[in-house]
Amino acid sequence: VILISGNGSNMQAIIDACNKEESPSQVIVVISNEPDALGLTLARNADIPTRILDHRQFKHRAEFDKALLALIESYQPDLVVLAGFMRILGAELAIRM
Repeated sequence: VILISGNGSNMQAIIDACNKEESPSQVIVVISNEPDALGLTLARNADIPTRILDHRQFKHRAEFDKALLALIESYQPDLVVLAGFMRILGAELAIRM
């Protein structure tokens, strides 16, 4: 799982690395807290599913963190990469990831 907030240049480098024949890794979803993040388009162009979880839809950081954790866990990833994700994560979320 890759988390982004913007252009997705770091994410694109990860996608490119995962697409190499010798790589055992794959990106299963890209999640953005910014609905208009350019990186979402890059992910879609690479046939990677995308999800948006707009932090502005939550009154409190803890509510956003809880929803983000649930979304991430629904994909059962081996790894979560913050590739230009511009939100500070709460301690509880950071520990559980």
